[in-house]
Amino acid sequence: MTFQEKSIPRESLEKFLRTLDSDEGIRIDNDANHIFVNKTSKRYCIDISTGDKDEFIYKNSTAEVMDLLKNHINQASKIFSY
Repeated sequence: MTFQEKSIPRESLEKFLRTLDSDEGIRIDNDANHIFVNKTSKRYCIDISTGDKDEFIYKNSTAEVMDLLKNHINQASKIFSY
């Protein structure tokens, strides 16, 4: 089985979050960390990975995830769906 990784434009991130399936994810690459977003049937799981440390945060809605991510995404961030 192979997976297709696809670049996501920053302005489309909210749409991708809203339509995320349980077997899909979003990765945000920053200089200092990587952020992974997945969705279960009930909530979103956000993993902020910095070096060898992972911080898991759970949110219930797309709006809550976007509010959290606004402090972690900058012009140099690269966003991918997988």
